[in-house]
Amino acid sequence: MSQIKIFDTTLRDGEQSPGVNLNRLEKLEIAKQLERFGVDRMEAGFPASSKGDFNAVKTIADTIKGTSVTGLARAVKKDIDIAWEALKGADEPRLHIFLATSPIHMTYKLKQTPEEVIDTAVSMVAYAKEKFAQVQFSPEDATRSDWNFLAQIIERVIDAGASVINMPDTVGYTTPAEYGELFRFIRETVPNIDRVDLSCHCHDDLGMAVANSIAAVENGATQVEGTINGIGERAGNAALEEVGVALKIRADYYPYQTNLKLNEIKRTSDLVAKLSGMYVQANKAVIGRNAFSHEAGIHQDGVLKNKATYEIITPEMVGVNSNTLFLGKHSGRHAFKDKITELGIDLPDEKLKEAFNTFKKLTDHKKEVTDDDIFTMLMEIQTDISSVAKYQLEMFQVQYGTANIPTATVRLKTPEGNTVETAYTGEGSVEALYKTLDALIEEDLQLVDYSLNSVGGGKDALAESHVQLVVNGEKVNGRGTAQDVIEASANAFLNAVNRYIVQQNSTITKKEVIK
Repeated sequence: MSQIKIFDTTLRDGEQSPGVNLNRLEKLEIAKQLERFGVDRMEAGFPASSKGDFNAVKTIADTIKGTSVTGLARAVKKDIDIAWEALKGADEPRLHIFLATSPIHMTYKLKQTPEEVIDTAVSMVAYAKEKFAQVQFSPEDATRSDWNFLAQIIERVIDAGASVINMPDTVGYTTPAEYGELFRFIRETVPNIDRVDLSCHCHDDLGMAVANSIAAVENGATQVEGTINGIGERAGNAALEEVGVALKIRADYYPYQTNLKLNEIKRTSDLVAKLSGMYVQANKAVIGRNAFSHEAGIHQDGVLKNKATYEIITPEMVGVNSNTLFLGKHSGRHAFKDKITELGIDLPDEKLKEAFNTFKKLTDHKKEVTDDDIFTMLMEIQTDISSVAKYQLEMFQVQYGTANIPTATVRLKTPEGNTVETAYTGEGSVEALYKTLDALIEEDLQLVDYSLNSVGGGKDALAESHVQLVVNGEKVNGRGTAQDVIEASANAFLNAVNRYIVQQNSTITKKEVIK
């Protein structure tokens, strides 16, 4: 069977999803899980876009050793130089250069002739090759480019040193038949195409990203690019977990295999969902919570007699297991540390102590603690940046009921170390709470989105809240957990504000790259 390489761009294209803004520690945790998942290459970010992205890419490149780490760059010397500084500590540093090739992009965005675009691409690939052993070139908006022009520029950049040619469907415009034909054309037309890997990168604007990716593989692509849970610009990217499972389940039809460890899908999906704030829809293929649920009586009867009647994917294949109870009120530090190791999380001693204390507090109120509970708690601790002064919740109280006007009283400690307190009313308890927090916080705030979910099941399940705020004109996501839904909501609100403060202190400015 032919080997298909998996190129994950969750940390670059995925993070460009509106409202998603991951900090350095969150990106590192995702990178570690992607390594466990078995991706061959991970695009850690766009180092030249901001100081924050540079630091995150450098941290990942210096840490991850089992997966090739890649950075994105425009066809500009400065971008390439910055990317090298971020990536040179990697075991196999790679660079991904992109330059638009469609008529509409060349005319209106680049304002260059086709000949100028070829010259730029060739010179920048050659320049990058002086530093990077592996250089990937992407003709941006390839599916709306002239095919003969694509063949010309691809041949030239291969001669200049490109080792991978990626043909992105940047705006999600193509169809499986058309995309497959494009790959056949390039393979048959470009004389030196055998010297490179061919890659596909599909967006899901028309709902065909996974189908298009597999069509590319059927027609010579040896690398598939995508993201976990399909997150990304606009409607997102090809969902890598769907590609991996499709190739496995239909191995009778597709003679291709990947290095993905499919039983890591759930943990990878859960981690990305928690840290990005983009929950997986219930009916999503492969990993949605309804993927293994059966409502119709005839389906239930069939599954009870033989699961294969209505299940082509077993829950165990993608890492969906029963939520086994493992620790309780009397569990000690050693057992707790062993469980953390089993979950694949490495905590320094200081954070391990904090995690254990938080766990003990949880067991005082929650009789049955699950893997999901511990995983959620650990992500809050592991990815927290505490070196910057932030808002801290010292006390809150909410009074509400069918006969009362909901009223919230909140006391906060400000980043300057001052204590402030006030109270407000609202139509509901959360509105009263958020109005009070808004009144105490100096930044200009606007609530865009709010959601509340349970971690696991049962009446004592942890509550997990996600919010999206516009803070001083910039969209920021926040998340918070607690056993009480109101406290979880308060934690999420403050987390969003504090993330904004951390970004400002780190001079992080997110620059959008349409790729």
